[in-house]
Order: sequence, then C-alpha cells, then structure tokens
Amino acid sequence: MVSLSLLSVFVPTFLLVSLTPGMCMTLAMVLGMTQGVRRTLWMMGGELLGVGLVAVAAGAGVAALMLRQPGLFAAFKWLGGAYLGYLGVMMWRSRGRMAIPDALEGPARAGRRELAMQGLVTAVANPKGWAFFMALLPPFLDATRPLAPQLAGLVAVILLIEFASLLGYATGGQTLRHLLGQADKVRLLNRLAGTLMVGVGLWLALG
Repeated sequence: MVSLSLLSVFVPTFLLVSLTPGMCMTLAMVLGMTQGVRRTLWMMGGELLGVGLVAVAAGAGVAALMLRQPGLFAAFKWLGGAYLGYLGVMMWRSRGRMAIPDALEGPARAGRRELAMQGLVTAVANPKGWAFFMALLPPFLDATRPLAPQLAGLVAVILLIEFASLLGYATGGQTLRHLLGQADKVRLLNRLAGTLMVGVGLWLALG
C-alpha cells in the first residue's frame, strides 16, 4: 500500500497535471458537447483503461522499452491523429455520427465501441503520457517493498483523479451546448466541436 505521507504529495501533484487542458480533456469536452455526458462515459472508460495500462507499464519499467521503438509510436500516433482529424472535419461539416443532429434533442449517433476506442487510442498513442508516467511514478515507489501493492494504489488514485477531471470537462461541454441550444446554433456548435477535434488530432500526430 501507499503511505499517507506519499499520497499527500502525489495527489495534489497529479491533480494539477490532470486538470491542465490536454488531449484527453479536450476530447471529453468535445464529446460532452456533441454526445452528452452520459454517452461520453464510454470514451472515459476507454481513456481510463489506456491511462491505467500506460501507468502500470511505466511503473513496471516496460515504458522505457516502448520508448525505444520510436517508429512504432510514430505510426500509432499518426494513425490516431488522422482518425481524430477526420472525425473533426466531418463534425465541422455537420456530418457523421459524431456531429450534433439538426434536432438538438435527437438521439446521439456515435456507437459505444467507437467512443471507447477514441479514448483508448488517445491515451495510449501519446508518447508524452508514457514519458510523464516514467518521470512521475518512480519517485513514489519504494524499492524495498513489494511493487504490486504500491503500483495498484497509485494507479487507483490516478484513475480516480483522471475520471473526476474528465467528468468536469465533459460537463462543461454539455453546459456549452445548452447555452447555445437554439436550433440555428447547431452548425456553430458542430464547427466549434470539429475545430477542437481536429486540434486534438494534430496534437496527437505532431506532439
């Protein structure tokens, strides 16, 4: 288990990092705007799975090996970025299943698996995430104690904080949708969401 003294330092450190706008938080806001908070939970599930995998790999030392394969990461992040960019262009044109329908209260069209995969790809394909966890986790792990319980405790804290942050951003996106909730603003919302999604795709591909 993780000591309370370590948690008192780790929690505010990761909370500050998690609340800072980034790819995953921007994606949560966009989907909160276009799909609503409830359906965005599927993206959050995929993103949390990805974050958990990256954190465990970093804590176990696997991340160092992964980062020695820049070609694999480059291909993965370019494919992921191109996919998110394509979705953003479709949203900007008010087309595709991610776009807000003309009837604001109409059913969301994005599939659960599609939403979950967006979150997973965005979390796993980001080399900066791997490098961040490699730098963050080791100082909080005691080499004289069993690794698994310590890592499990820290990852649980990470996922809890990450979920709260994602939920906050998704709620903000849904609130913006309600504020611009007139039917004649649907195109504006789609263009705003599409621009942000393209930005996330470029961020992933070029970061």
